Amino acid sequence: MAAQLSGVWLNSSAASLTGELLHRRFSRSPLPLVSAVHPSTSSPTIQIVGGGNLGWNGMDSSKLSSTLDVDSEEFDWAELERDLYHWTKVLRPVQWYPGHIAKTEKELKGQLKLMDVVIEVRDARIPISSSHPQMDSWLGNRKRIVVLNREDMISKADRDAWASYYARQGTKVVFSNGQFGSGTLKLTRLAKELAVGVNTKRKSRGLLPRPVRAGIVGYPNVGKSSLINRLLKRRMCPAAPRPGVTRELKWVRFGNDLELLDSPGIIPMRIDDQSAAVKLAICDDIGERSYDVSEVAAILVQTLSRLPEVGNKALQDRYKVETDGRAGRIFVQKLALRLFNGDTNQASFRILSDFRKGKFGWVALERPPRRR
Repeated sequence: MAAQLSGVWLNSSAASLTGELLHRRFSRSPLPLVSAVHPSTSSPTIQIVGGGNLGWNGMDSSKLSSTLDVDSEEFDWAELERDLYHWTKVLRPVQWYPGHIAKTEKELKGQLKLMDVVIEVRDARIPISSSHPQMDSWLGNRKRIVVLNREDMISKADRDAWASYYARQGTKVVFSNGQFGSGTLKLTRLAKELAVGVNTKRKSRGLLPRPVRAGIVGYPNVGKSSLINRLLKRRMCPAAPRPGVTRELKWVRFGNDLELLDSPGIIPMRIDDQSAAVKLAICDDIGERSYDVSEVAAILVQTLSRLPEVGNKALQDRYKVETDGRAGRIFVQKLALRLFNGDTNQASFRILSDFRKGKFGWVALERPPRRR
């Protein structure tokens, strides 16, 4: 079963965790933990068993499981999720809550009652972790479209898996690329279709028709403003490849029959799901000051080593540094000595930047749960 790998670990006590990606109970014998990525949020509780007394430095690395070489169709994402949960328990918590977000959240809740449809933008690489854990409760029964932005940063297999998952859930989903505009026409059409009943009701009451109101919401830096600019075919909303650029709510008109609300990224005051927080950091969807870059890069190394589409060989070929996929921190230190005169921060930034630029290929860090 388990890969006997070293990484970042503690003891073997069980912990409970919620997560939309894990929908069944797991009860396994203690497994030494490696690399993983865990989604955020709320769903059935599972039992997590894990962790031998392994440390960042990858001691006790005498055994290596063949799970590093599994076929992508057989890859156990649930095991990866369990592993990351344990890794993050020993890290400094990732927390980021700029002052403007509290005000934005309050204003956004007030605007929700004006919206005919809500467009929730997520990062296609981490669709679960990039959704606010309270979003469902805020929206209630309001009509919603999930936009998985940056579709160009995931594989076709990733895209197909998520498309099938949302289809089974009955959730309207649009894959988009905010930089180049793909998916925008479908999004516009879908928003109008979902809200078609608004003016039918107004007409029955003798009122004039009005534009459909669609609010665009989501975490920081997932591409909300870029998406609006592509819809409008002009730069109406400030956009930049870093979190926290949009600071206030802004309504913009799209033609005569659609109004869009651009909103600043909203994020929980406290991120309880630290494995989700680390994925947000890896994907640059959270402020850089909120995390230790060397810790995040080390977890990314262990994660990439496990993913069938990447693996140890891709890391070794790119950086000319040997790795067994067990100890990300040691890999970062070796890279620092080789290229950056021992500066682990520079080495960490290089690894994160290479992932964000697709130097290891375009791969998602989350997959939906397998059908039972």
